[in-house]
Amino acid sequence: MKTKNIRKFRKVLKLMRWTKSHLNWLFISFAWLGKKLGFLKPSRYLKILDWYIIKKFIGTYFYSIALIISISIVFDINENLAKFTQYHAPLRAIVVDYYMNFVPYFANLFSPLFVFIAVIFFTSKLAGNSEIISMLAAGVSFKRLMRPYMISAALISIMTFFLGAYIIPKGTIIRQNFETIYKNKKKNTSAENVQLQVGKGVIAYIQHYDNNQKKGYGFCLDKFEDKKLVSHMTASEIQYDTISDSKYQWKARNWRIRQLKGMRETITSGSVKDTTIMMEPTDLVFSKGQQETFTSPQLRDYISKQIDRGSGNVVQYEVEFHKRIATSFASFILTTIGLSLSSRKRKGGMGLYLGIGLALSFTYIMLQTVSSTFAINADTPPMLAAWIPNIIFTIVAYFCYRKAPN
Repeated sequence: MKTKNIRKFRKVLKLMRWTKSHLNWLFISFAWLGKKLGFLKPSRYLKILDWYIIKKFIGTYFYSIALIISISIVFDINENLAKFTQYHAPLRAIVVDYYMNFVPYFANLFSPLFVFIAVIFFTSKLAGNSEIISMLAAGVSFKRLMRPYMISAALISIMTFFLGAYIIPKGTIIRQNFETIYKNKKKNTSAENVQLQVGKGVIAYIQHYDNNQKKGYGFCLDKFEDKKLVSHMTASEIQYDTISDSKYQWKARNWRIRQLKGMRETITSGSVKDTTIMMEPTDLVFSKGQQETFTSPQLRDYISKQIDRGSGNVVQYEVEFHKRIATSFASFILTTIGLSLSSRKRKGGMGLYLGIGLALSFTYIMLQTVSSTFAINADTPPMLAAWIPNIIFTIVAYFCYRKAPN
């Protein structure tokens, strides 16, 4: 034991001696690296004007979120207080499970609206105080003026995508469970006559499935090779193993398997059988808004799996996946429109710009809903449906930019 400690001490001592002898070389290397990577310093690109606008933009954005969400919470409490009282919802569950997940969900949903309001609000104020005129008169071009706006939009865009793709779906599960227990008392917990492909040439069928018990009745599993039936399994019921370390573990009861090989048939049966079937409870029961509870990686995997199975109930999941990406880019488009509209000083203050901004923001949100509906009901490609609002508003943004003061 002492020998090991002595060896460790010698290694540490050796490392200290090496560091001391090479200390000057390390300092010189770090100084050279810092000099070469000087182009990465934010101070090289962001001047006082940029920091001033970024602080105004981000501050106004979060202020508008706090203001509007606070009003939304008041209206929501007034609407649902009777239901919370009727179903005896605990105060902690209302605050933590519901409203702590209600706020980020709706803040992220209406993020384009908040971006537009923030840009219109503080840019109109700058223009009203002749600050925009002073910047342009000092030789700052409109394109240069857009730099801090685009940096702010990029920060908001990254935050919006990260929240919508990874954080909010987890909170949505908690919020929807709360609504099921204390608000709506409605949730799809069963399915009838479910048939799906669980593998290449493997078709599963369940006559009735109960999601509360994770149990299916009237189960049938057929395996085909070269379009010929080679195996036919039946079971009176199957139970999903929720405590197993691995997925796709099911327990079949009163099972029977017919193996078909040419003209020969082999039949085996038993009372209980543990088996692996490539399906999960989420594949059997679909509830409203289920796509909002998946993170983006989970959505991508789910879509790929459902397409391989030949499922037709995948369009709304594809729309949700592409919409999260498209919505994050809306910050750049609406920032350009807002800056172009409100950077010119005019009589009447910001009222006109704020009205136009609200109208355009609500139009954008309405287009998102309409295009999603078309994708689900009118066979519009999901990716195109998610990007239609951005395409239309990019044209509007270009038109506004061309008319902006320079």
